[in-house]
Amino acid sequence: MSIDWNGQLVDQLDWHWQHQLRPRLHGLTDDEYFWEPVPGCWSVRRRTEAAADLAHGSGAYVIEYGRPEPTPAPVTTIAWRLGHVIVGVLGQRSAAHFGGPPVAHDSFAYAGTAAEALRQLDEAYATWLAGVRELDAAGLARPCGPAEGPYAELPMVGLVLHINRETIHHGAEISLLRDLYQRRS
Repeated sequence: MSIDWNGQLVDQLDWHWQHQLRPRLHGLTDDEYFWEPVPGCWSVRRRTEAAADLAHGSGAYVIEYGRPEPTPAPVTTIAWRLGHVIVGVLGQRSAAHFGGPPVAHDSFAYAGTAAEALRQLDEAYATWLAGVRELDAAGLARPCGPAEGPYAELPMVGLVLHINRETIHHGAEISLLRDLYQRRS
């Protein structure tokens, strides 16, 4: 029996995207996007309002980080999680492996509205998924290369599985934050 491994990888992520994550993001408001469930959250903020040690971004809005990351790490907002998925999970990998537009934390224009973030997310997802769809058996087996640093020698299939996990994981966190926002007192 022959197994279409690429099809299985694409279906795993795209089923989750089409039936879980993307429908859960419908109607996301700016209030939800920036909502902080606890004090001291990392978020996407106006450059002039960023409070974290590090703030990355090229526009009026930046994403907050800290190096070294504090223990425990701050809770992050929906805005932060979307920014992380758009840039660090999908965007940088699409740029490195599939000819997507160059993306880096410092040069990215983070969204100041939920609608803009969802547009960015849709674009990043479409670029990543199109690239993965083009991988054949040899493409899935080839090493990731220098863009993946210490994981350069691992096969691309490992990276695809990792990005699937990251997207599903952060999508579930975003969905939970939406649930909590809708039920806040």
